[in-house]
Amino acid sequence: MGDCGAPGDVNSNVLVARSTGDAQLDKAVWQWLSWDKNQKTKEQIESLLQNGEHKELRERLCCRLTFGTAGLRSAMGAGFCYINDLTVIQSTQGIYKYLERNFSDFKQRGFVVGYDTRGQVTSNCSSKKLAKLTAAVLLAKDVLVYFFSTYVPTPFVPYAVQQLGAVAGVMITASHNRKEDNGYKVYWENGAQITSPHDKEIIKCIEECVEPWNGSWNENLVDTSPLRQDPLKKICDSYMEDLTKICYHRELNVQTSLKFVHTSFHGVGHDYVQLAFKAFGFQPPIPVPEQKDPDPDFSTVKCPNPEEGESVLELSLRLAEKEGARVVVATDPDADRLAVAEQQENGCWKVFTGNELAALFGWWMFSCWKESCSQDADVRNVYMLATTVSSKILRAIALKEGFHFEETLPGFKWIGSRVKNLLDNGKEVLFAFEESIGFMCGTSVLDKDGVSAAVVIAEMATYLQGQSLTLAQKLVDVYETYGYHISKTSYFLCYDPPTIKRIFERLRNFDGPQSYPKCCGIYNILHVRDITTGYDSSQLNKKSVLPVSKSSQMITFTFQNGCVATLRTSGTEPKIKYYAEMCALPGHSDRSVLEEELQKLIEALIEHFLEPGKNGLTWRSA
Repeated sequence: MGDCGAPGDVNSNVLVARSTGDAQLDKAVWQWLSWDKNQKTKEQIESLLQNGEHKELRERLCCRLTFGTAGLRSAMGAGFCYINDLTVIQSTQGIYKYLERNFSDFKQRGFVVGYDTRGQVTSNCSSKKLAKLTAAVLLAKDVLVYFFSTYVPTPFVPYAVQQLGAVAGVMITASHNRKEDNGYKVYWENGAQITSPHDKEIIKCIEECVEPWNGSWNENLVDTSPLRQDPLKKICDSYMEDLTKICYHRELNVQTSLKFVHTSFHGVGHDYVQLAFKAFGFQPPIPVPEQKDPDPDFSTVKCPNPEEGESVLELSLRLAEKEGARVVVATDPDADRLAVAEQQENGCWKVFTGNELAALFGWWMFSCWKESCSQDADVRNVYMLATTVSSKILRAIALKEGFHFEETLPGFKWIGSRVKNLLDNGKEVLFAFEESIGFMCGTSVLDKDGVSAAVVIAEMATYLQGQSLTLAQKLVDVYETYGYHISKTSYFLCYDPPTIKRIFERLRNFDGPQSYPKCCGIYNILHVRDITTGYDSSQLNKKSVLPVSKSSQMITFTFQNGCVATLRTSGTEPKIKYYAEMCALPGHSDRSVLEEELQKLIEALIEHFLEPGKNGLTWRSA
C-alpha cells in the first residue's frame, strides 16, 4: 500500500485502543483516518472500526483500485478500493508523477478534466467534486488545467486532449453502471484511453505517493487559479463543426418529415444531441421530459443502461408513439454509447443490438465514403475495426468491398490506440465498434461516441426513408448482401471472484491438465483461443496474435459448425459475459435455421461450461 510518512491529526492513542489485532489493517485504518478530509467517508470507516467490522474494513482498506477496460471504476464510498475524494486525489498524484517523468513540457501543455452528473449524498461524493479535486492536485503543482465549467459527454475529453494539445485528460464517470458507482477514465496525449504499460506504471506511481500533498484538498483552486481555463465553448463549437465532416445528406435532413425521440437517460446528453442534430440540419429531436435533465438517482429506470433494451426504453417508446416518431435514439448517462429503436409496420418496436447497428453503420460509412471519395482514392487504404467479441459482419463487408478489417481486444482503449496508429501511417479509418453499443463514426474522437452516432443514425434513417426503406429492412438487405451474422450476447452475475476463477480454470484443464475441451455437448470444437494465457490452437506456434491480458478471463471457442463463442469477465461489473455468433456466407439466407442452431449451442455452452446451478450464477433477466 506504500507509506508516505507519519499520519496527520488523528489521535493515535484512540486508534491503538481500537486495534483490530491485524498490523496491516491497523496501518490502513490509521492512514485513512489521517488523510481523509471528507467527513462522511471518514465517519464510515470510524463506524466500521467502532463496531468491530474487521472483515469489511479489510475489504475496503487492504486493496487498491486497478485499471480495467474503462479506467478505474468502483462503488462510491469509503476505502482504498472505492471511488471517493481520497482515492481520486491519490490517483491524480500518481498521474502527475508519471506525466512529469514522461513530458518535459507537461505543465505548459496542460491536462483536461471533465465530469458527468453522478453523485452520492451518503458519501458527500459527486463527479463534479471529484473533478475539482483532480484539478486541484494539478493546479497546486502549477499545471495548466482545462476544466470544463459544466458536465460534458465523455467523448469531449479525448477530443479536447487532441484539440488543445494536452498531455492527458481525465473524465469522471461510471458511464452506464448502476447509480452507486463512479469512475476515473484516463486519456493519453493521442486522444485514446491509456493501455499497458501506462496503466501499470501509473498504478506504481500512485502507490509511491498515497499521502495527499499540500494543496491537493483545495477544490476551490478551480475558481481562483489563473492556470485554470474553461474549454467548454471552444471544444463544443469545434466538435460540432468537425461533426459535419460525416454529414453527407444535409439537404435531405433539412427537408425530412421524419421525427425522432431522444432520451439522455438522466445524464449529460440532452443539450449536446440537440446541438448535433442542428449541425446536421435537422429539427431538434423530441426529448423525453422525465429523463431530459441530470438525475444521479436515475429515478425512472431500473438501471441506466440503454443496452438492456425495451424494458428501460419504455418512456421513450410511449412518447414516440404519441408524437408519431418512428425512430428513438437513446444515449447512456455519459453519452458515449447509443441504443436505437424503430417502430415496425405492425406497430411493434425493434430495439437493435449493437452488432445489428454496426452492420448498418458499416454499410453506411462505406457507401458514403465511396460516393464522396476522390477518383484516385484507394479502397485498400481504408480500414474498419471491431473488438474481438463483436460481430464479424465488418469482416464480411471488407472482404467483398476490398477494404481492411482489424480486430482488437475488448475495450475501446485498444481500438482508439490502434486507430491513432493507422492514421499516423496515412490510413483512412471510417468506422469502429464494440458490440456493447459503442460506435466510432469518423476519427474526430478516438473513442466511442453516442452523440455523433445518434445523428448519423438519424441521417441514415432519413436517407432510407427516401428509398422507401426502414432501418430494419436495410439491415436484412445488408445481411442478404454480405451474409447473415446472427449473434447473441448476454451475461450471468457472479459476486464471488474465486468462483469465476474456478470456472475458467476448469475450462483450461477440462480433459486433464492443460487440456481445453474438444467438444461442448454435441458440438465439436475446432479451435480454442485463451487471451488470458496467450494460447491459440489455430496458430502454428500456438500463440495468440492478440496481446495477452492476464488481468481478465477470456476464452474463445470456434466450433465446427461455424459458430464462434467467447466467455469473458466484465472489466467494469461482476459479470461473466458470453458472446456467440453464427456467420453464414452470402446466399445462405435461412435465418430461422441459423437462429435455432445458435440457440442450441448457447444452451450447451451454458450447461456444460458455465454450470450456473452448480456455481450459483444469476442470469441477467432474473
